[in-house]
Amino acid sequence: MIGETSTELPEEPPIMSSRRSDGGEVNRLDVREIDGEPFDDIMASLEALEPEETLRLVNSFEPEPLYAVLKGRGFEYEATEVSPDEWHIDITHA
Repeated sequence: MIGETSTELPEEPPIMSSRRSDGGEVNRLDVREIDGEPFDDIMASLEALEPEETLRLVNSFEPEPLYAVLKGRGFEYEATEVSPDEWHIDITHA
């Protein structure tokens, strides 16, 4: 109705967790499932990333412009092309 405020909370980014072989946690963020620009969701996930954790970013293309941002904020990354339309970028604290 007109004049009503919505009580719906913004949708949380699609993050899933698993464990690495060394016991560290891997948080997976599939940006293909985000409507619109995913940059803010990626930055929020990085801010929440603990030193022993990895953020696995899943994208439909290699996000080359993101790499300079990551380095500038003290992160390292490893990119893997899983298929022509799926890339995994594992991001850790440097």
